[in-house]
Amino acid sequence: MQELVRKSTIRLFVVVIFVFLTISGIGFSLYLIYFGAHSASMYAIAATFLVLSAVSGFFNVFTAYSYYRSAFYDEYLAKVTASTRPMSRYPTVAIAMPVYNEDVDSVERNMLRLKTVNYPKERLTFYLLDDSTNAATRRELRRFAKASGISYLHRSDRKGFKAGALNNMLSRSKEDFIAIFDYDEYLTNQDFLMDTLPYFGDKDLSYIQTEKRYFKGTFFSDTVDLFDAFFFKFIQPSRALNNTAIFAGSCGIIRHAALDRIGGFPEYIIEDTFFSYESDLHNFKSLYLPKVYAYGKPILTFTELVKQQWRYNYGDTQFLMYFFRRSISGNGNSKKQSLLSTIDYITHGFGLNYVSIMLILFTLVSVFVIFEAHVPSSITIQQLIQAQYIATTIEILGISTFVVSIIAPVVLTKMHFKSIRKGFMVFLLNFSLSFIRTRAAIAASLGTGPSFSWSRGGAIQGSGKTMKTLRRAFSETAFSSVLFMLGALAFIINNIYGAAWLIWYAALYLSTFIFFYKYG
Repeated sequence: MQELVRKSTIRLFVVVIFVFLTISGIGFSLYLIYFGAHSASMYAIAATFLVLSAVSGFFNVFTAYSYYRSAFYDEYLAKVTASTRPMSRYPTVAIAMPVYNEDVDSVERNMLRLKTVNYPKERLTFYLLDDSTNAATRRELRRFAKASGISYLHRSDRKGFKAGALNNMLSRSKEDFIAIFDYDEYLTNQDFLMDTLPYFGDKDLSYIQTEKRYFKGTFFSDTVDLFDAFFFKFIQPSRALNNTAIFAGSCGIIRHAALDRIGGFPEYIIEDTFFSYESDLHNFKSLYLPKVYAYGKPILTFTELVKQQWRYNYGDTQFLMYFFRRSISGNGNSKKQSLLSTIDYITHGFGLNYVSIMLILFTLVSVFVIFEAHVPSSITIQQLIQAQYIATTIEILGISTFVVSIIAPVVLTKMHFKSIRKGFMVFLLNFSLSFIRTRAAIAASLGTGPSFSWSRGGAIQGSGKTMKTLRRAFSETAFSSVLFMLGALAFIINNIYGAAWLIWYAALYLSTFIFFYKYG
């Protein structure tokens, strides 16, 4: 109990930071409307800023709520575990690994490691789901599977992507449960099945997701690992309390009968999120276990991260459209969503879209604010608390909003991962990925294929690195250059606050070029 009180108290401090971020953002918007707007155009700009601040505030408050609520998940899970009984029999399990032109050595090493899982071997079937288009890769994996007693399934096309490969297996598989691992995930805890299967004594339980993490690597890859760590340590537990924990595609196990009832995996680029939603709509339960059973290969280059984030944002945008269509059309067999679960799904779909598009919109609106609004006058600290100087006081509050937005991830990372540098790096990565994520959202909205040319290209290396990097980060670099020039203009007309604001934004968007150049 003392530990729970300590955790909840610490998290309340972070909640206060997010609430202040919301109040200061909205307060600055009101300042623009009541004190800074001297024309119709400025009123329009101020109103836009208010809308953006309100939307941002909603996400900030809900994120803070989820973060605080996650402190109580261990207590909830302990009660669920206490009510779980040992297995009376060993159900059959299919362990599947979908692959697509992957490194053969990694596939073989990690598949053989999965075969050491602690479970009666006669109750296990291993599947290698090979969608590879490379003939040599197919031959090598087919040979490996035959020699290792693994069922090898190959498709001549990639219809439905990973979901299609899994559905192809489901049409042949008769096992009671399906455990899924990605090709780069190395099993580190062989009790995966013995730990997870007893929970399925609850006949309404559809799936269990465990915590996903990467092996240690470089400073860059370890920071990228924090992207997932924030989700799995804070968001997943909170969602699990609402029965909306997301199946994350691997390091998880699913009841075959639940998949049959749902109709298999929805064939989208992020099939796991769609499946999680359909499972919930079909009145199934889900469970999240905050324990790592396998580690994935670290993301060592910025290009790898870009491709991952492109896929996530493309898929999340698809899901958001799917969610609204599903909500509008309804289904007689589907349950009515609670308000919290509805917000969970909306915020998940909007998540990366919100972070990225909002950053760009805030930046654009800020340009108009700087060149339309008056410059704050020079006043003393004592005058700031006097009523006649309230306009300047609120303007300073607006500046503090930006400062606090930096402090929040730094404080979180320091508290939970003992690193200030990684917290600031997380802040920079969100800016560096904002254009990439936004383009992915646009591509998904237009129905363009997920392998669209915006996401292509391997790691940058070899001669001509600067020009290659410039081509890869052209939009962000051009945007940054314009902001630098506008910052210089603001300085020339003695708008020092505005100049500092724009130059800071310019430096943040330039991080895309820097990361491509430094990390490949």
